[in-house]
Amino acid sequence: MEQVRTAIVGLGWWGRKMTQLMAGGEGGVRLVRAVDPDPAAAAFAAEQGLAFSSGLDEALNDADVEAVILATPHAFHEAQIEAAVAAGKHVFCEKPLALTKAGAEKAVQLCREAGLVLGMGHERRFEPPIAEILQKAEAGELGRILQIEANFSHDKFLSLPAENWRLKADQAPAGGMTATGIHLTDLSVKLMGKASDVRVSCENLASRIPQGDTMSAHIRFAGGGSAYVSATLATPFVSRFAVFGTQGWIEVRDKTHVEAPSGWIVTRATAGGPITVEDLGAAEPVRDNLHAFARAVRGEIEYPITGEDMIRNIALLEAIVRSASSGAVEPVH
Repeated sequence: MEQVRTAIVGLGWWGRKMTQLMAGGEGGVRLVRAVDPDPAAAAFAAEQGLAFSSGLDEALNDADVEAVILATPHAFHEAQIEAAVAAGKHVFCEKPLALTKAGAEKAVQLCREAGLVLGMGHERRFEPPIAEILQKAEAGELGRILQIEANFSHDKFLSLPAENWRLKADQAPAGGMTATGIHLTDLSVKLMGKASDVRVSCENLASRIPQGDTMSAHIRFAGGGSAYVSATLATPFVSRFAVFGTQGWIEVRDKTHVEAPSGWIVTRATAGGPITVEDLGAAEPVRDNLHAFARAVRGEIEYPITGEDMIRNIALLEAIVRSASSGAVEPVH
């Protein structure tokens, strides 16, 4: 497959991780340009052999660029996607796609109408044990899905300077939701369908993080069933995703953060069978997600995260943000 010539927009912590991961055309994506408003990022781009610009326009006007990867603050995504689509570029956007359902709907519609692929940084779907859960649920092997329990928390942001955008309540609301919880709700709506309502507890118990550091959400789904999601910003790293069905359950625990994945501990049980525990080795789900995006750009596959999935997840995020403020049960519109 011919590699997709791509510009990376944003060379912060995660943008640099992705850039290094794609060195040498890994994942079917070949980076040709980097964009960041900080002039200091130019040195990193030069080390990676990339052309550099401080603004997005130069990348969008570059005929050699087929696609852009947006590793930028959440509040920028809507306008940047609109500009990229107007320039005829495919878009891979880090999560969350938008902060409102209306924003997500617009992004999906713009890409769809232009015949462009919209990829999402939900690499959790590409972790081998999570992919197994999705496959088994689709095949009906877990029976009726009843409940999800999930926690993705860390303390990486406690050392960030106060002016960092990740510590702005208007850009990253509701505790760790936009940093980590959004991955868990993505998986939840994939498995359970449209959410109907949510009640959130969001408190500041161990830091001065403006959006709160301790967040949990109880989500109910239109087709029945529920999910408990925790996304805290003041504990050592933990990542756990568990699905419970009438014919079986699976729990996945990450050994390390996806920044440097080292494998998973997977516990399973099926109706009438024993509980088993398996130690899985490392994989690179971020690269595998980008590979799926590249294959979709080349027309080899349909990108597996659908526009409907993206919109449902952001509709749920919007309700979670409202409930974090009100403390009440909030409907998911």
